[in-house]
Amino acid sequence: MRTVRIAALALVAVAACTAEDTAPDATAAPAGPPVVVFETTIGPIVAELAPESAPETVRHFLKHVRSSFYDGVIFHRVEPGFVIQAGGYQPDLRQRKTSAYPVANENPTGMLNARGTIAMARTTDPHGGLVDFFFNLVDNPKLDFRDSTVEGWGYVAFGTVVEGIDVIDSIARIPTERRTRILRTFPVAPVTITRAYIQDSSATP
Repeated sequence: MRTVRIAALALVAVAACTAEDTAPDATAAPAGPPVVVFETTIGPIVAELAPESAPETVRHFLKHVRSSFYDGVIFHRVEPGFVIQAGGYQPDLRQRKTSAYPVANENPTGMLNARGTIAMARTTDPHGGLVDFFFNLVDNPKLDFRDSTVEGWGYVAFGTVVEGIDVIDSIARIPTERRTRILRTFPVAPVTITRAYIQDSSATP
């Protein structure tokens, strides 16, 4: 009987040690928000995304980043004092296709279209965001949510530039020309996103 009791106590001790070994480290730093790096032909742009404000939009965007969808696309719309936009066109002006469905408009998100934010472009359908995105060059309150009407939905901002605001401003200074009915503010010297990737937070201090 005593042998059985000792064995049982030993099992309890082993279980306790195992639980202690597998328990999450309370002192470990929590994972931060995802950070996306856009390497462009004139310099890098680094954006910290905000899944707490627009979780589905961030998930949708990161899916395309992970699949290298944005590698090789250009900034095809430049409007000084407003936005620069990218995502849908290659340098030869062919559209980049995706099999994903549009993402639902998550406004009101609590995040404004302020200078330096990244937001999801869309069609006239409030829930038509697909692959195009834009950087706000200035505070753009007219793009914020007003109400749940077609005109009032606004555009979902889902992150903020933390490095490379000077690169965005440089792109905004490129002269533009009209190429097609849609590409009305096409930069005469297009800037390419050579690579977009998620920064590994474990590699940063």
